[in-house]
Amino acid sequence: VIGNALSRGNPEVEFVLDRKIPYRSLPQTLEEYFLPGHDSLVVTGTHGKTTTTSMLVWILEAAGRRPNFLVGGVAENFGRSFGLGGGKELVLEGDEYDSAFFDKAPKFLHYHPDEVIVTSLEFDHADIYENLAAIELQFRRMVNLVPRRGRIVAWGESETVRGVVKGALCPVETYGLAAGADWLAGDLELSEGETRFRVSHRGAEVARIRMAPAGRHNVLNALAAIAIAAGRGVEVAAIEQALATYRGVRRRLEVKGEPAGILVVDDFAHHPTAIRVTIEAARHRWPGRRVWAIFEPRSNTMRRKVFERELAASLSTADAAVLGAVNRASLLGDQERLSPERVLEAIRAAGRQAEGFDSADAIAEFLALRAGPGDVVLVMSNGSFDGLCGKLLARLQERAAPAGNARR
Repeated sequence: VIGNALSRGNPEVEFVLDRKIPYRSLPQTLEEYFLPGHDSLVVTGTHGKTTTTSMLVWILEAAGRRPNFLVGGVAENFGRSFGLGGGKELVLEGDEYDSAFFDKAPKFLHYHPDEVIVTSLEFDHADIYENLAAIELQFRRMVNLVPRRGRIVAWGESETVRGVVKGALCPVETYGLAAGADWLAGDLELSEGETRFRVSHRGAEVARIRMAPAGRHNVLNALAAIAIAAGRGVEVAAIEQALATYRGVRRRLEVKGEPAGILVVDDFAHHPTAIRVTIEAARHRWPGRRVWAIFEPRSNTMRRKVFERELAASLSTADAAVLGAVNRASLLGDQERLSPERVLEAIRAAGRQAEGFDSADAIAEFLALRAGPGDVVLVMSNGSFDGLCGKLLARLQERAAPAGNARR
C-alpha cells in the first residue's frame, strides 16, 4: 500500500516498481478488501470531517452497532483512528485529496458511499486544484455515486454545498442552525465546559443534546452525525448518551497543560475558516480569557499566497497573533509563496498585536515572556510545529518553578 505522501524517487516506491510487486493506494485497498459486504457511510467536506466521523462512529458504538471505521485523527473514545468492530456499517472520512502518485482520483471516489455527509465546501488544496469549481466537480462526481436507495445529509446554509448535491438521485436532507433546514439545532447554550441544544427534524423534536465540544461548528458536526444515525434507526437514548460521553479527537482544542496559569492548547486548524471557528470555540470554552493565536503556514494551500487576506482576518479575531515561518518556503517562488510580513501588517492594521518568528524556539521564548496568567495560547498547525507545544510548556514550567528549583 503506497500512501499519497510518496512519489517517484522514493526508494521503497522504486523497489516496488522495479520488482513488479503488486501495489495499491490506500483508498483502493479499502475499496477492494474492506468495503464489500458493508454499508459505506462517508463523511466529506472541507471542514469538520474528522470530528463528525468520530461522533458518528461513537454514536453507532453506543447503539451496539459494532461499527468499522477509519478516521483522519485519533478518536479519543477509542484511543485510535480505526476499528474493525465487525458490524454492518463502515464509516469513512472521505477526503477530496488525491489518492497516490499513480491514482489521482479523490479518495472518496473509491468509497462507493451508501450514505454521505457533506459538511462544507471551500477552496483548498491549492497544490492540486486550480479553483473552487475544480473541487465542486469532484464532489458532484461523488454525489453521482450514491445509489437511489441511499441518502445525503448536507449543510443547508451553504449555497456551494446545495449546488453540488442538487443533482443527486437519492433523497437529500439538509441540516443547520437556521430555519428551513430538515435537521435543525435550536436553543443553543454555549458555556464553559458544556454545549447544550435541541434537535428537531422537520418541526418535531428528536433529541436534547449536551456535550463537551465547544463552538457552533461542533453543534453542526454533531447535528450531521445525529441525522445519519437517526435515519439508520439508532434510538434517541443512544444518541444522547453517546454525545454526552464523546471525548473528541486528538489535536482538536486539546489542552496540553497550564503551567504558570497559562493554558496551552493544540489544534489542527490550517484553513482560514477553521482558524476563525477554532478561535471562536476557544472563546466559548474559556470565556473572558485573552486568546493568543499561534499559526504555522504549513499545508500546501496555506504556504501559498491564495489566502493571505483571509488568514489575516481570521487571526485578527484573537487578542494577539504570532505567525511562524512558511514551511518548506524554498520550494515556492516569491510570486507564489505566502508573505508573513503582509499578513502581520494586516493584523496590526486591524488593531491587534502581531509578531512573526522564524523558529518554534523563538516563539516559545517570546510567549514565555509575554503571555500572562489566565491567557489561552492556541497553537494551530496541521503538523508538529517543530514541537512548539512541548517547548512552550517547558519554558512556562521553568517560569512557574520556585527560584531555588529552577534548572540551571
